[in-house]
Amino acid sequence: MPRPPVTAALRTAKKTRDTVRGALLWGYEQRLARAVRGHGKLPRHLGLILDGNRRYARATGLQREMGHTFGADKAHEVLQWCLELGIPAVTIWVLSTDNTSRDPEELAHILSLLEREARNLATDPRIHANRVRVRAIGQHRDFPGHVLSALRELEEKTADYDGMLLNIAVGYGGREEIVDAVKQHLGARAAAGDTLEGVMAHLQPEHISAHLYTAGTPDPDFIIRTSGEIRLSGFMLWQSVYSEYYFCDVYWPGFRRVDFLRALRDFQGRERRFGR
Repeated sequence: MPRPPVTAALRTAKKTRDTVRGALLWGYEQRLARAVRGHGKLPRHLGLILDGNRRYARATGLQREMGHTFGADKAHEVLQWCLELGIPAVTIWVLSTDNTSRDPEELAHILSLLEREARNLATDPRIHANRVRVRAIGQHRDFPGHVLSALRELEEKTADYDGMLLNIAVGYGGREEIVDAVKQHLGARAAAGDTLEGVMAHLQPEHISAHLYTAGTPDPDFIIRTSGEIRLSGFMLWQSVYSEYYFCDVYWPGFRRVDFLRALRDFQGRERRFGR
């Protein structure tokens, strides 16, 4: 039998229901925000694994590239949330070394978004008003010249700022970071005239830490990964030894402020023992 037409009364009822749901969610979000601010314990360094852009696009019937575009827009929102709470350091993982082997058309779109966002951040009033220092970390030597130029310009314009530190991890892999750090340490000691035997005899963890991409930044207290995947996939392998993890089922473009606040409230309820 054919379905009866949707009446005006049903449409009104649906609109009213959605309005009520929205109001309840807004109220819940406000209570969460007050609780998070009132607690006082916030990460000194927050790591964000931005996962699920392509799956979001598939789930919503969008083209694959639009998932990445919406993901870039979401990163702007989350930056604002972090600024509002005064989180001192944030590292967002945008592109892994493994991602660089994706379909050339998809990779080109991601890199074009990276260039666009770098240029937008370089002129974003929030960046300058809050004195946000932005760094691109990872292996970038094979990126197109125009992308590298945009990243360098962003870093140069914010190099002297002393507010939030924002690391944008692109072309990043945790194993590659450790290898690069070891190479730099060995090179520095060789230049100082040390032998390999001497370096091996005195090697300490802090020697590697001093050459990581994030050298000088506290290790991440808290790492959030979206999309429901329960793994780090190589994100900050050295630095995350005592990090707290939070895995959120929602895809990155659908990550809401209420999801962010729930994650922080969960972090605030944990006791960090650092192996003790």
